[in-house]
Amino acid sequence: MKIAIIGFGAAAIGFIERVKNSNIEIHVFEKSKDIYSSSISGIRADGKLFVSKEMGGDLDIDLDLQKQLVDFWISKTGNGNYETGSSFSNMDYYKQFYSKGFLPIHSDFYHLGTDQLKQILFNIYEEYRSLPNIHFHFESPVSQVNIEGETVTLDYDGAFDKVYVAVGRSGHALIKAIIKKYPQIVLDSTKVDIGIRFELPNHIVEDLNREMYEFKIKYKSKTGYMVRTFCNNPSGYVVTENYGDFTTVNGHAKIKEKSKNTNFAILTTVQLTEPFNDPIGYGANIAQLSNMLGGKRVILQTYSHFKDSKRTKNLYRVKPTLDEKKYILGDINLAYPRRIIESIIDFVENLDLVVPGVAHPDNLVYAPEIKFYSNALNNEEFKNLKFIGDCSGFTRSIIYATAHGYMMGEEILGD
Repeated sequence: MKIAIIGFGAAAIGFIERVKNSNIEIHVFEKSKDIYSSSISGIRADGKLFVSKEMGGDLDIDLDLQKQLVDFWISKTGNGNYETGSSFSNMDYYKQFYSKGFLPIHSDFYHLGTDQLKQILFNIYEEYRSLPNIHFHFESPVSQVNIEGETVTLDYDGAFDKVYVAVGRSGHALIKAIIKKYPQIVLDSTKVDIGIRFELPNHIVEDLNREMYEFKIKYKSKTGYMVRTFCNNPSGYVVTENYGDFTTVNGHAKIKEKSKNTNFAILTTVQLTEPFNDPIGYGANIAQLSNMLGGKRVILQTYSHFKDSKRTKNLYRVKPTLDEKKYILGDINLAYPRRIIESIIDFVENLDLVVPGVAHPDNLVYAPEIKFYSNALNNEEFKNLKFIGDCSGFTRSIIYATAHGYMMGEEILGD
């Protein structure tokens, strides 16, 4: 059997790990020029692994398999270095958050650190490329996928018995092209997470960071929107992500190098109804508007100005960890819908009741922070075209994406 995998990220790695010792001929098509410049954004930034039934995606993935895949990633460090924590295993913390209207999320965390991810990916790549049945094709972006009877063809010469699309959320252009050709594969296309990256001094959240490394909570705001925290980075750094047409903000942390700040995302889940069918387009337009105001840079604002709809012109006690060339002081309110702004403010003000200091006026707010939910795609529609990982719409984390690929590998071995 000859198969193609489009993209080399967590889902592709999970799939290859399961089938690598079979006689299946695997061709991996990656748009980057080599492994060093690979655009594996889902893995490159931070490398936080979760074991949980309450977060990471909409698939039912056995906890033992999740832990098995965590151990797989840790084994590829070469040194076994990682940080760990457990979210809300302490019931006293659980009750404190619950009493203020928050829904605490149970999860175990394993943090690999951005500074050693490059080596981890290289170690995995070196192992796979040494196998006779696995072939990598760098500088090979795919823009066309065509089902032709029992086979599938790409932009390149040759046909494949099966094609696995594993392009993550950054591969939305390809997914959009496939959907245009085969619209029947779409199951759901109504959701996007739009929010901000929040940065504050470590000492305000040091007890939380020490207790659980990452606190994961949800909150139903007064607007009716569900708001949640995502990607907490103790002593971490704010960074940007380039999607080509726009730039967003993100955060990460390193194993060795530490800052004096903690950053985390505060995301509002926007679920729209018909005739809306383009959540990625909706989020992308908001991101582009933010970039337009910021001169192609992300916007930075103090929390008090964010709350009062005033442009920030000066900072005070909190020093940004993001390079000053990548942000501009401004007003996020000019780019975001007011209902989203109000949802985030409601979240922060109530979080301050549990963690005093979170709502200090000079804490920092960055935008745009947008997490795209790919359209939920039907993997039962075609027997020879499958979607794995975040681009499928069913996963939102490294471990769930890896597990999705792994389980699809199980499936092909059982055919």
